[in-house]
Amino acid sequence: MKVPTMAEMMAEGKTPEVLFWVGCAGSFDDRAKKITKAFVKILNEAKVEYAVLGTEESCSGDPAKRAGNEFLFQMQAMTNIEVLNAYEVKKIVTACPHCYNTIKNEYPELGGDYEVMHHTQFLKTLLDEGKITIEGGKYSGKRITFHDPCYLGRANNIYEAPRELIRKLEVELIEMKRCKSNGLCCGAGGAQMFKDSEKGDKEIFVERTEEAIEVEPHIIATGCPFCNTMMTDGVKNKEKEEEIKVLDIAELIANANDL
Repeated sequence: MKVPTMAEMMAEGKTPEVLFWVGCAGSFDDRAKKITKAFVKILNEAKVEYAVLGTEESCSGDPAKRAGNEFLFQMQAMTNIEVLNAYEVKKIVTACPHCYNTIKNEYPELGGDYEVMHHTQFLKTLLDEGKITIEGGKYSGKRITFHDPCYLGRANNIYEAPRELIRKLEVELIEMKRCKSNGLCCGAGGAQMFKDSEKGDKEIFVERTEEAIEVEPHIIATGCPFCNTMMTDGVKNKEKEEEIKVLDIAELIANANDL
């Protein structure tokens, strides 16, 4: 797949419409790379002028900040802001709510002011503008439940964009008992993803997966690479891999349209 970098675009004297911020998970995690590829396929299909930073992109600093290392966070953030400002980036889209929240809400006080969109918001915009069409395809009639990522939902009040995209797939959208502003964390946020769980009766990802299984979905849809990992682990924990798939909304759209 041909994915242009900002350096290549600038060398040709072009300014892309948006910068696609891939994030650590989307760059290095084998499962999350599939989400990145699905989103890139949609961008290409919609003929969006975009670019990535490539090797110039560093971690947004979210895990360091949530784990309490403010100094490391500011170092990582300042490095990224210098690169972004050097390229005069105006608009950023990312498939990671952690990167979204950090760049949107925490970079401005360090000198990084950008219009930041989560990929579900951006896809909704492309749909509204007629640049992409969404069909049910292989997912028509399936039961899908959506797990709200903490940093997309409760932190930034984005609940409808992902759900509107799911409804376009001609599926039955079923809500878990805890959803939207009352949603339950998957257990990965706050850098918990990178450490062993503390003592307790049950891991959060198991609790959340049980809530998803209760509504008997064919697919658990996610909008965050961390949530995707945790819900996938939960489905494996319950030995339900054959019946229930865990897919990002970008993958649902790309697969349904056979991109």
